[in-house]
Amino acid sequence: MSRKTMVRPGGRSARVQASVHAAVRELEAEVGREALTVPLVAGRAGVTPSTIYRRWGDLQELLSDVAVERLRPETAPEDKGGLRSDLEAWAEQFLEEMSTPTGRAYVRDALLGDPDGPNAGQCSAYAAEQIDVILDRAAGRGEDAPDTETVLDRVVAPLMYRILFRSEGLDAAYVRQLVFGLVGSTDR
Repeated sequence: MSRKTMVRPGGRSARVQASVHAAVRELEAEVGREALTVPLVAGRAGVTPSTIYRRWGDLQELLSDVAVERLRPETAPEDKGGLRSDLEAWAEQFLEEMSTPTGRAYVRDALLGDPDGPNAGQCSAYAAEQIDVILDRAAGRGEDAPDTETVLDRVVAPLMYRILFRSEGLDAAYVRQLVFGLVGSTDR
């Protein structure tokens, strides 16, 4: 019989993570990202450097973990009354947040310290969860809606590519063009 390890919600582990994440955010604001070191973060968080190395491996993995947490949406997508307007509003907000220098840095950090891919998967899951809310609302209103993967492929993927590699022409009009290409004029 295999023994399943139970992870306690909260507890010391959660307190350490919260303390270390807060230390990273504070120190980034005070001394800049380039000045961050594991001993500096550990000192601010009130833990030993070995605690950070044991849990995160290195500074880049820690920054990746912090970035993923900061990329987590804080609220459900706004309900604008129709699929097209809901998708446009969400995608415009996504673009606004991700295309800032800070947003780009978080995306890069999330991916850089993630050699095996779970952080990228978590970021994708955040977007998919938000899209699911929009699509569920549309279905509840009786609207025809694409599936989540199609929205990811036709709206989110082109936005992320342009955010990271080719930012010219990246604006609300581009978002509306992507959404219209996906759902046409389903509302308004």
